[in-house]
Parts: sequence; C-alpha cells; structure tokens
Amino acid sequence: MRGMLAGTFQSLTIRNFRLFAAGQLVSVAGTWMMVVAQDWLVLSLTGDSGTALGVVTALQFAPLLLLTLYAGGLADRHDKRRLLMAVNLLAGVLALALAALVLTGQPRLWHIYLFALGLGTVNAVEVPTRMSFVSELVGAELLPNASALSAAYFNSARVVGPAIAGLLVARLGPGWVMLLNAASYLATVGALRLMRPGELLRGGPGRAGAGVAHGIRHLLSRRDLLLPMVLVAVTGLFGFNFQVTLPLLAKTVFHADADAFGLLTACFGAGSLVAAFATTLRRGRPAFGLVVVAAAVFGGLECLAGLAPGYAAAAVLLTLTGFGSIYFAQAANHHIQLGTDPAYRGRVMALYTLVFQGTTPFGALLVGRLSEDLGARSGLVVGGACCLLAAAVVLVPHRRQRGSPNQPRSAPVSSSPSGAHAT
Repeated sequence: MRGMLAGTFQSLTIRNFRLFAAGQLVSVAGTWMMVVAQDWLVLSLTGDSGTALGVVTALQFAPLLLLTLYAGGLADRHDKRRLLMAVNLLAGVLALALAALVLTGQPRLWHIYLFALGLGTVNAVEVPTRMSFVSELVGAELLPNASALSAAYFNSARVVGPAIAGLLVARLGPGWVMLLNAASYLATVGALRLMRPGELLRGGPGRAGAGVAHGIRHLLSRRDLLLPMVLVAVTGLFGFNFQVTLPLLAKTVFHADADAFGLLTACFGAGSLVAAFATTLRRGRPAFGLVVVAAAVFGGLECLAGLAPGYAAAAVLLTLTGFGSIYFAQAANHHIQLGTDPAYRGRVMALYTLVFQGTTPFGALLVGRLSEDLGARSGLVVGGACCLLAAAVVLVPHRRQRGSPNQPRSAPVSSSPSGAHAT
C-alpha cells in the first residue's frame, strides 16, 4: 500500500511541481466557482436560454480554435514560466473587471459575452503552454504521473469550487464569487515566482524552421496518432459540453436552485477526480483499444445521465459520467503524447488542444440550440450517442491497420530530460 501511494504521488517529490500543483488547485477552484456564477447569471438574465448559454461557451472557446497553434509556437520559443505568469495576471484583471460590473451595477449579457471572449483569448495561450510546461517540471519519465495528478487537482477543484459557489451565489450573489475568482489567479502567479528556474528540464531553443506545418505533416503520417486524434475531436465536439447541459438540466428539468446546481456539478467533478487518481499509476503508453473502449463507456454513461428519472439518479449517473470523461481524456492524452516523437511533442499537443477544446464552440452552439428545441436531456443523450458512434467508426481503420504487414511502429518515448521539451 505504501509503495502504491508513493507511486501515485511520485511527481510531488519535485519541488517545482508541488508549487505548480498548489497554485493551480486554488486557481482552478476559483475558475469553477466562476463557471457556476456565470452560467447562473446568464440563465437569470435570459429566462433560461440554452442558446445564450451556448453563445457564452462558444465565445470562451472560439479563440482556442483560432489561436492555439500559434500559441503552441509561442510556448516553444519563449520562457513558459514567464509566459504563464503574464497570462494568469491578465486573466485575473479580466475577472476583476467583470466582478466590478456585476457588483456595482446592472450586468448586461454583452458584458458576459465580452468577458468570455477575452478569457478565451488568454486561455488559447495558457492551455498549450501549461500542458507543455508540465514536462519541463518533471521530465518525460514522470509525465504520465504528473499529467494524471494535474487532472486530479483540476477535478478536486471541480468538486470544491462548484459546491462553494452554489452556496455563495444563493446567499451573496454571483458578483462576490467572481471577485474571489479574480483573486485566485494570484495563487498561480505566486507559485510560478517561487519556482527555481535552474531545476526546470528545458531543451534547447526552438528551431525557426520547425513550424506548425511540420507538426501537422508528422501527425498525418502517423495513423496511430491520427485515429485517436479524430476520436478526441468528435468526443470534444459532441460529448464535452457540460458547461451548457448541466445548468440547463438542473434548472429546467429538476427545477433546482443554485445550491443544487452546484452539487450536480460537484458530483460530476467527484467522478472525474476518482478517474484522475486511477490513472496516476500509469507508466507506459495505453493501447488504442483502451482509448476506444473508454470513449464508448463515456458515451453510454452520458446517454444514461440524460435519461435520469430524478435528481438523485442524475447525481449518481453524472458521477459515473465524470469518471468516464476523465478516464477517456487521460487515456487519449497519454496515447498521443507518449507516442509522439519528442521533437514534435509541443506542436502535436497544441493540435490536441485544438481538436479537443477548439471544437467546443461549435458543439456548445449545437447542443445549446438542441437543448432549447428538444429539452435539456437531449443535449446529453445526443452527445453520448455521437461518442458511441465515433468509437465504433474508428475501430474499422484501426483493425485494418493492425492486420496490415506494413503497420507503422510507434515513435519511441525519450526518457531523457532533453526529450521532455518540444522544440
């Protein structure tokens, strides 16, 4: 048991990663508090409009679609630690501005639209930079463990943040929750400042000629990477729209208040947290078959959550759906990242971010409109069904590939510190 616990938390023996995880835990909890407050405010301003909620989500994720590949190049060319400090400070300023608008006057829907677009622009730089920065903190050998622990603190915050936010929104209003979110960004900035730069496992400077096009060509030449990337794209587009589906399910189906909505979101986060800890012991690259099965199980659970007959059943099924969502996301992430040539890893992970989160604006608009026309349950049921179908479809070329005598071999995973940094 002691050995298992030591293996689970092995990355936390590295001081820089401990600081990073602590700062992120506080900041991400603030972000999830903000999500609850923002979504509740949007529904209150618009008479429970699923379309308006979809627009907010689309604006928040659209910059990822447009800017992530460029941001991946920025992360390869510049100091990731300093870049993360800058974007977190900017996000804090944006959150403070919105909190001030809500606390001092009548908030308007366009205020929230502008904030969502601004925060999305910041996140387009922050997400690929943060993902590639983890390898500088721990190196390639501990990358699966650190990635799983990152998912664990993210989902710990997803449990704590919404539960607290539900209580605060009901008693103090959304403005104070937004103010706390603005302050939470200081935790990440402080943690980054306290790190020892000399202990970071950095590679050499990025090559000017190694641009985004080279990363795309590398991905297209590797079917063992391309098929899971297609599965990630479809699942991200249709299945991961919980920022739209959960508030609509809580308010329009179960007629819940802010406390109960926060609890549903916390249940989803609790399942995600268990899945994150379940993957911390992974040391090698998961098989593609595991990625496909995880996608199918997640899709099935999402369908069942959409059909839940009551609030209690929905809470249980959303807990299981949360487990399935993170187990799939971690399996896909590790399969792609650990199968990529280290020289292309930064750009491939930028593409991963693009297809996983960059498709969210389209999915949010589709699911928001579908939920408004056919009811909140339809967003979950249709999203889960699309994930099931995608899992079945990608198995066909995968089986052909396995049966081919000229099947390409996966790229080796470098265990050296220099291999952890994408050039």
